[in-house]
Amino acid sequence: MSKHTVKFIPSGRGKAQCPADPRYPQGVALDSGLGGPSCLVALPYPAPECGHFIVDCTLCGIIVSITAAGRADDPVSVNIPCRLESKGNA
Repeated sequence: MSKHTVKFIPSGRGKAQCPADPRYPQGVALDSGLGGPSCLVALPYPAPECGHFIVDCTLCGIIVSITAAGRADDPVSVNIPCRLESKGNA
């Protein structure tokens, strides 16, 4: 069982109005791991429409939000920092 939950929240705008960035035809791998302990989380790709993903780690408690637009240049994954060490649990 995964320690991460991923939920998509639509913005209400519907489909993207601008074209995707042609430099990323297969999505973007985001890295916000900050150079320390981190987890790589796959995201549903592409997003169904404009909105954001909420990624929640049930182990360390970190929650991040990642925007998406339902285009080819949407994020495919995110590397997020782990808070266990800062909580004294590592």
